[in-house]
Amino acid sequence: MASSNSLMDSLFQRSLEDLIKGLRLGESTFISKSLEEIRREIKLTDLSTKSVALQKLSYLAALHGVDMTWAAFHAVEVVSSSRFAHKRIGYHAIAQSFSDQTPVLLLITNQLRKDLNSSNEYEVSLALECLARIGTDDLARDLTSEVFTLLGSSKALVRKKAIGVVLRVFDKYPDAVKVCFKRLVENLESSDPQLLSAVVGVFCELTAKDPRSYLPLAPEFYKILVDSRNNWVLIKVLKIFAKLASIEPRLAKKVADPVCEHMRKQNVGKSLLFECIRTVFSSLSDQEVALKLAVVKIREFLMDDDPNLKYLGLHALSIVAPKHLWAVLENKEAVVKAMSDEDPNVKREALHLLMAMVNEDNVTEISRILMNYALKSDPLFCNEIIGSILVACSRDSYEIIVDFDWYLSLLGEMARVPHCQRGKEIEHQLIDIGTRVKDARLELVRVSRALLIDPALLGNQYLHPILSAAAWASGEYVEFSKAPYEIAEALLQPRTCLLPHSIRAIYIHSAFKVLVFSLGVYYSAQEPTSSSLVQESTSSGSSAVNGFTYDSISSLVSMIELGLCSLSGTIDVEVQERAKNILGFIGIIKHEIAEKATSQDSETEVHRAIAFMEDVFSEELGPVSSTAQEKVPLPEGLELNENLEGLQEICREVLEPMAESDYSSDKVSFSVAKLRIRDQEEASSSLPPPLESSSLLAEHRKRHGLYYLSSQKSDDHKDRDGNDDNTSNEYPPANEISVDSFKSKKKLSKPRPVVVKLDEGDEPKTKPDASSSNDEPLSRAIQTALMGKGKGKEKERVKENHEINLDTENIEQSSRREKKKKKNGERSSKRSSRRQKDKEASVTKPVEVPDLLL
Repeated sequence: MASSNSLMDSLFQRSLEDLIKGLRLGESTFISKSLEEIRREIKLTDLSTKSVALQKLSYLAALHGVDMTWAAFHAVEVVSSSRFAHKRIGYHAIAQSFSDQTPVLLLITNQLRKDLNSSNEYEVSLALECLARIGTDDLARDLTSEVFTLLGSSKALVRKKAIGVVLRVFDKYPDAVKVCFKRLVENLESSDPQLLSAVVGVFCELTAKDPRSYLPLAPEFYKILVDSRNNWVLIKVLKIFAKLASIEPRLAKKVADPVCEHMRKQNVGKSLLFECIRTVFSSLSDQEVALKLAVVKIREFLMDDDPNLKYLGLHALSIVAPKHLWAVLENKEAVVKAMSDEDPNVKREALHLLMAMVNEDNVTEISRILMNYALKSDPLFCNEIIGSILVACSRDSYEIIVDFDWYLSLLGEMARVPHCQRGKEIEHQLIDIGTRVKDARLELVRVSRALLIDPALLGNQYLHPILSAAAWASGEYVEFSKAPYEIAEALLQPRTCLLPHSIRAIYIHSAFKVLVFSLGVYYSAQEPTSSSLVQESTSSGSSAVNGFTYDSISSLVSMIELGLCSLSGTIDVEVQERAKNILGFIGIIKHEIAEKATSQDSETEVHRAIAFMEDVFSEELGPVSSTAQEKVPLPEGLELNENLEGLQEICREVLEPMAESDYSSDKVSFSVAKLRIRDQEEASSSLPPPLESSSLLAEHRKRHGLYYLSSQKSDDHKDRDGNDDNTSNEYPPANEISVDSFKSKKKLSKPRPVVVKLDEGDEPKTKPDASSSNDEPLSRAIQTALMGKGKGKEKERVKENHEINLDTENIEQSSRREKKKKKNGERSSKRSSRRQKDKEASVTKPVEVPDLLL
C-alpha cells in the first residue's frame, strides 16, 4: 500500500518547470502551498521523488530566500544515490545550504571520499566542487590524501578542479602543504593552458595573503611571463610579480623588460595592457624606461570614448600620483576634461587626481575650476567637490594656504552654492581659522557679516551651522567690524525665527558682545578708537564721544531691546534666559547713557558694570588639541570605581533639589555692577590672596603648561586699516587652464600669516591591530616546503659520498665515546643546544630569491 502511494505521488508530482510556471502566475499563496507539497514529498522513500522535491526547494531558497536547513539530512540521502542526476541535485543543495554548524556535516565525509575515488570524472568533479564550497577543518584533514592523488590525475577536468580545491584545503588545514604543495608546483610546468591558468590563479590568491613566502618560485613565474600567450594567465602572473617586486626590489629590473615587451605589442588586449601599466605604476615605478612607456600608453585610455577605459586610465594615474606627480601633470588637460564626463565614476576619479595636484602655487586656480563645476553638477557630486576642497586646503593646519583672506572668501562662496550640504565642515573651518590665524580675523568678520545679512541662507537647514559660526565670529571679533550696528541688526532680524533654538542662542549671545563692545567704546576715556572700526554717527548734528554718539548708542540699545522683547517669552529656556539677561543689563544702563554726554565722572556704577562685562569677554579663545584629555597624567593614588552606586550618597547635598522657596521671580535682578564693585573693593584691600590657592595654581600651570593658552590679545589688529581690497578675491576664469598654473611659481611677496599649531600628535592615534594573522601557519608551511625543495638537488649530489663515509664516521664516533665518555657527553649537550638554536633560526630565516633569476 505504501509503495502504491509512493508511485502515485511520483506520477502526479509537480516538476521544477511546473513550479516556475505557477510562480509566474503570481499566486500569493502558491509558495506556501508548494512548501507543504515539498515537505510531504521529500519524506518519501523514492529517491526520484525526493530529488525533485529537493530541487524545487533549492530553487525557492535561491530566489525567494526560503529556509532549507531542515532538509539537510534529505540532501545527504539524495547524494548517496547511484544515479548521477540525483547526485548533482544533492551536491547542489549541500553546497547551497550547509555551513560549519550543520549537524549532519560529518555524515558526508565517507560519501565525498567515495566519489573522489570514483572512475566517473563527473562524479569526482561534483565532489570537488562541493568540497571547495563547504570544506571544513575536519573535511580538509580527512580528504587531503584524495586531493593529492587527484592533483596528478590524467584527466584534465579532474586535475583542474583539484587544483582549485587546494586553495580551500590549504586555508582550512595548513599541514596539507606538506603533502600537496610539491605536486601543485609541478603543475606550473604543464603545457595545458587550462591547467596552467588554474594553478596560476591559485598562486595569485596565495601570494596576495603572504607574498614573501613565494619568492623562491619567482623563476617559474618568470618563465610563464615570457613564454605564455594567454592574456588571463599573464594578468595573473603580473599580479603575482606586483606583490613580489614590492618586497624584493631586485626583481623589478628583471621583470621590467618582459613587461615592456608586452606593452609594445601592436594588438595587445586592453586588459593585459592595463595590468602591465598598473604593475609598472605600483611596483616598477623606479624603472625609468618602463614608467615613461606606461605614461605614454595611459593616454590611450584617457582619450578613448569608452568610459570604462577612461576610468581605468584615471585610476592608474591615481596609483602613480603619490610618487611621480609629473605623470599626472603631463595628462592634466585630459583629467580636467574628464570632470565634465557623464559617468560619475570618471568624474570622481578626475576629482581625486586634481586634488593630488594641489599645492600652494595652484590652489587658487584649481579651487576656482572646481567651484565652477560644483555650480553645474548634481547635488551628490557638488558636495563631493566641496568636501574635497575643504579636506585638501585644511590638511596639516592649512599648510598650502598662503592667502587666508582668499580662502575665507572661498568658504563664504561655498555657502552660496545651491546644493551645498557641507555646513558642518565649513563651520568648523571658519571657527578654526579664527582661533588659529590672528591676521585673518578682519576678513573673517567681513565674510561673516556678508553671510549674516543674506536672508536667502536662513531657509536652508544645511547652512545653519555656517550661520552659527558667522554669528560667533561677528561677536567674538567685533572689534574688527566697521559697522557693529549692522551686525547687531542682522543678528536680531525677524527671519532668524527660521533657525534652531541652539543657533538663536548663539545669535543673542553675539548681539550681547556687540552691545558690550559698543558701550565700552562709548564710555572709554583713555584712547580714542579709530573711526574706521566703529559705527558712524547717525545724526550729523550730534557730538561724538570716542567715535560713537549718543544717538547711535541709543539707537543700538533700542534696536536690541526691541528685538529681544519677543524672545523673552519663548519656550526654549536657553533663548529665554539669554534674552532676559541682556534685557536686564539694558534696563540698568539705559537711563544713564544720556548722562554720559554731559557728565565727566568716569567711575559711575554703570561704567564699572560695562568694564566688568568687557573683562568677561576679553579672554581670547584658542584651539584645543583633540588628544589633550588623553595626555593629562593620572594622579597618583587616584582610585576609580567602576560601580558608581555610592555617588548619590557622597553628593547627596549637591544632587538634592533646592527648595522652591529660595527662588522668586520677583527678586531676580541683574547685579553685574554690584559684583564688579565688590571685586574692586576686594582688590583694593591690602589682604593678599590665599597662599595655598596660589601655590596650587602655580604648580598646576607648571605641570600642565602645555594646555594653558595665551590670554593676551595683540593690539596689532586694531592698527590694521579698514580698506576693503578685493584684489585677493580675484580668480582666474573658470575652465581656462594654462600650463604655468600647474607648475611651481615664485613665492608671493605677502608673507604667510602665522598659524597656531598644537603639539605634535594632535591627530587621534589609531590602535594597531593586535590580532595575529590567520595565515601565519600556512606561511610557515609554505616556507618549509620551498626550502626543502631547494635543498633537494644538493642532497642528491652528496648522497653517495655520505653513504660511503657513513660507516667510517660511526666507527670513529663509537671509539670517541669509549675513550672520552664524560667529555663527549658535555660536547653532546653543547651540540644539542646549537642544533636547537639553528632550528629556531631556520624558522625566522628570511626567504631568499634564487640567483637563477636575479
